[in-house]
Amino acid sequence: RCSCRRLGGGLVQPGGSLRLSCATSGFSLYHFSIGWFRQAPGKEREGVSCISSSDGRTVYANSVKGRFTISRDYAKRTVYLQMNSLKPEDTAVYYCATDFETSPCTVVSGAASYYRLDYWGKGTLVTVSS
Repeated sequence: RCSCRRLGGGLVQPGGSLRLSCATSGFSLYHFSIGWFRQAPGKEREGVSCISSSDGRTVYANSVKGRFTISRDYAKRTVYLQMNSLKPEDTAVYYCATDFETSPCTVVSGAASYYRLDYWGKGTLVTVSS
């Protein structure tokens, strides 16, 4: 009953901006935290950001802190990732994800493995290149 997908991926120049959207189905953002993850070529999947369902607390990876902003729209059941000052190293397939028992925020913070998350979007490729 749950699904998630990202929209807004594509090619952007270094220093540019891009906004990704994760439209959820079957999830209330009042009860489920949503996380953004990415996997760059040749690298492990890593947490990027997360927004908590309980209090709206946000978590960011050190590599994106100050450049990326996560937000949510309860009515649209959509979580956004605004990416500014993009760098070539941001190139990756980006995913949104959630789970009934394991909060994506624990994964983004490094306290849990992403393997524990059961509900993933299919992913969107973001390429930062000139």
